[in-house]
Amino acid sequence: MFISHFYIAIMKHMLKRVITHFKNKPLFSVNPLRFGFLLLLLGITGILAYEDRETARENAMLIAEIERLTEAQQNISKRMDAAVLLLEQNLDLTKSEQELLRADLITEKEKAGALKEQLGQVSGAVDTLEKLTNTDEELLQKYSKVYFLNEHYIPARLSRIDSLYVYQSDEPRDLQIHASVWPYLEKLLMVAKKDGIDILITSAYRSFGVQEDLKSRYVVTYGAGTANQFSADQGYSEHQLGTTIDFTTKKTGANWDAFEQSPAFAWLAKNAYLHGFTLSYSKNNSYYTYEPWHWRFVGKALAEQLQKDEKHFYDLDQREIDKYLVSIFD
Repeated sequence: MFISHFYIAIMKHMLKRVITHFKNKPLFSVNPLRFGFLLLLLGITGILAYEDRETARENAMLIAEIERLTEAQQNISKRMDAAVLLLEQNLDLTKSEQELLRADLITEKEKAGALKEQLGQVSGAVDTLEKLTNTDEELLQKYSKVYFLNEHYIPARLSRIDSLYVYQSDEPRDLQIHASVWPYLEKLLMVAKKDGIDILITSAYRSFGVQEDLKSRYVVTYGAGTANQFSADQGYSEHQLGTTIDFTTKKTGANWDAFEQSPAFAWLAKNAYLHGFTLSYSKNNSYYTYEPWHWRFVGKALAEQLQKDEKHFYDLDQREIDKYLVSIFD
């Protein structure tokens, strides 16, 4: 564009000089060559002037387009800035909403946990009540001289004790035990055998009538005073519960007084509580003479507590004992 203006300026200057030169001369006196040159000069000047106008017009259009594009770019930048700002605001809002939702979720989880715990407590209470309802309350009652068991009482179910563990004297005998106690007793006997202990059972469940006959024979043999020291009257015997065992060995047999010195007694004193059994009548008890052979099932929880506290069943108050009834077969 600058070059075009330069040429036009030169042409105008030259044209002005030519016109001045021919201004006062007749047309036909002019040299044809010079006149042709004049015409050529006029044509070139016109063409350059036209191109200059077109270039100026195109430049103006380009400038306008550049301005339009610049404005459009600025508008786009503004819209992008606005969009970014809106997105940031939305992100901040989303974060806040997420925090609120997270807090609500935690609250709901805590509520659900509390509800689950309450339901667990209610369920546990219902289970406990159901277990207590289905558990014979007589199983942990005290029965010795002053504590009476109904003559019609019979355990809900009885199981036959494997003859392998029964002491046979003159003739074969079938002994029975409370059905729910038998798994614990069988485990005790199996572990004792595994430990190399000679241990047998000489007496288990005895009904009211059997206890009555037994006590009568003892009275005849030893006299009432002596018999009362080691044998309960019918209705007062733990054997009627079906949870009590009299142990012996092949060596001691019916000589129960010798049982205390046997390895079987030492083993029971150390291990019986692990299977839920405890010695009923310890030395210096208030009810009967010392009976190292007489062991009663009271459940693992109570037996372990008695062993830990170095106490015996009849040392406890009945209300304290009753707390263990619900877990007697756990």
